[in-house]
Amino acid sequence: MTGSNLRRLRMQLNTFYSGPQAWFFLADERGYLLDEGLAISFTEGDTAANTIPKMAHRRANGDGGDGGDFDIGYGDLNALIEHVALGKPNAPLAVFAAYNASPYTIAVPLRPKSGTAIVAAADLAGKRLVAHPNDAALNLFAEFCAKTGLDPASVQVELSSAPHSEIVPRLLAGQWDGMFGFVNTVIAASIDAGLHAPREQLCFIEYHNHVPELYGMALLATRELLRDEPQTLQAVLRALNRGLMDTVADPEAAIHALIKRKPGIHFESNLRRLQGTLALEMGRAEGARLGIGDLDDARLQRGIDLIVNTKKMPHRPSPGDLFSRAWLPPLAERARHLYPPR
Repeated sequence: MTGSNLRRLRMQLNTFYSGPQAWFFLADERGYLLDEGLAISFTEGDTAANTIPKMAHRRANGDGGDGGDFDIGYGDLNALIEHVALGKPNAPLAVFAAYNASPYTIAVPLRPKSGTAIVAAADLAGKRLVAHPNDAALNLFAEFCAKTGLDPASVQVELSSAPHSEIVPRLLAGQWDGMFGFVNTVIAASIDAGLHAPREQLCFIEYHNHVPELYGMALLATRELLRDEPQTLQAVLRALNRGLMDTVADPEAAIHALIKRKPGIHFESNLRRLQGTLALEMGRAEGARLGIGDLDDARLQRGIDLIVNTKKMPHRPSPGDLFSRAWLPPLAERARHLYPPR
């Protein structure tokens, strides 16, 4: 198919180009998008939570710049719950649930300068934490507190737009007691900062151990694409799913595809981040049962209820308001056994 005949789509990513997204780029490099008559333009993002309002805003205002609005996105399913529960317009729909465990964490030094180690949620009382603005883990801190009994008012949170690779050394130097983020993002940033064994210097208080209701990243599509071009969406998911299957088989090949798109990106830290994501956020028992891309409706409803009740939101969405499995590739074609867990 010639370039002029391709269906061109715009995709909003969750953050800057990084290892956990590498399956998108491997699908592109190996011609799976072209096989489906597609070309996707990827736009780097700032946080997973911001993908949803960016998709909704651009769709509403038609200010997508060159190429028009975003058609698809990669963002935080919990931020989508909040968008719909608040009654905000133009919500996209999740069509491929990539993470079956939430990636959120509060990372703390194993050997803090204060001499007082933080090993449990209760130990965070009276501490100083740092987060990126609109960080997904920070956005769900109230839910973490509701489940653990921690008083959120007892914790001081400072916002910083500095890269995680700069925040980690300052954290270890004692400027803060902990930082919000994604587990494997913090590990990769630590490697970029020169730490060779981050888990020997950092302890991770992981949300999935305390708030198991929560999901994580999902592929999203606009309602217009779903309504007007369902075959296009099916083609997108077929192509990207093939990229994920190849990534599971050969993570290093996926990182090479990432580096071709973003020359100079750090190979080791992004490979570590990808492998960690496959093992931690995507490699859970639910994925083996349902296949990556699907989710458990009852669990999603528990997550909805937790967020709505904690934040006292005006609407209570149902799982069908947020997610549809109608366009997924068949279970036999989707990943079920991912990178061996640590």
